[in-house]
Amino acid sequence: MAAAAGIAAVVGVLVLLVAGGSGARLPARGAADRGQALPRGGAPATAVFALGSFWRSEAAFGCLPGVIRTSVGYAGGSKANPEYRNLADHAECVKVEYDPRLIHYKQLLDVFWASHDPREVFGQGPDVGNQYRSVIFTNGTIEARLAALSKEKEQAKDRSSVITTQIQPLGAFHPAEPEHQKFELKRKPFLLQLIGNLPEELLTSTLAAKLNAYAAELCPANTQKRIRSKIDEIAKKGWPILREI
Repeated sequence: MAAAAGIAAVVGVLVLLVAGGSGARLPARGAADRGQALPRGGAPATAVFALGSFWRSEAAFGCLPGVIRTSVGYAGGSKANPEYRNLADHAECVKVEYDPRLIHYKQLLDVFWASHDPREVFGQGPDVGNQYRSVIFTNGTIEARLAALSKEKEQAKDRSSVITTQIQPLGAFHPAEPEHQKFELKRKPFLLQLIGNLPEELLTSTLAAKLNAYAAELCPANTQKRIRSKIDEIAKKGWPILREI
């Protein structure tokens, strides 16, 4: 009972910490599934990006204020049922669901450009292949225009090489297999246990998205420090689940 109470306390603290400094009250564990971060009857906006291997790319967006949930999948190809070992012409991509009252699509584009090298021709670093290409998948003409403007701005920074990023309508998004969701978080068993290693929770929880970014050390430095400090403080109280931290 004491251990369970300790875990619940940690989860509550982490929810507050990952929301801290964002200017917004993020939903508690599981609340994101019911849309409580949005006005009643509202729905989150969705953005989809391909920027290399989706394992780390997902974490790049998870700690942004206004991001409700993240997931990874496949898009941009013609295969009806792509799988990780048989993608055909699809690209690995990240789906970001967000509250447009709290974060603008242009800010997501800024993170997209900053999180990979859009000038690489056939992959990203050691990840070589068509599935790792750079793509902005758009939902409608406004996103397409903003994406094109951001690409022009990025190209203007250096005319010596060409931006290879494609801009194309989204079409179908195919969710990746459960083992690929929240990859960075899964590398930290002590964090994974705090929210429960449940596939649905990892896919839909706001907290899972934030902790995935924290595990990859991609939250803002002050947020990283505050979360780590609080976990260390709680660990000193003797809860076994946290002694590995």
